[in-house]
Amino acid sequence: MQTFTLEGEFIPLIQLLKALNWVEHGGMAQRMVEEGLVKYNGEVDLRKRLKVRRGDWIEFEGKQVEII
Repeated sequence: MQTFTLEGEFIPLIQLLKALNWVEHGGMAQRMVEEGLVKYNGEVDLRKRLKVRRGDWIEFEGKQVEII
């Protein structure tokens, strides 16, 4: 599992997907979330403005990241 070091209190899910280079652009990230292809702490979450915080983990296309 990959880790991502959070610099502030949270990072929006769409921004995280872009920062990890898991998607090419924000529009693609939004579509992936809307289509239910991204899991937040093991469950599909359709919120595009989801605030990801330390201790959370995200899964997308077989890749996982833990936020530290």
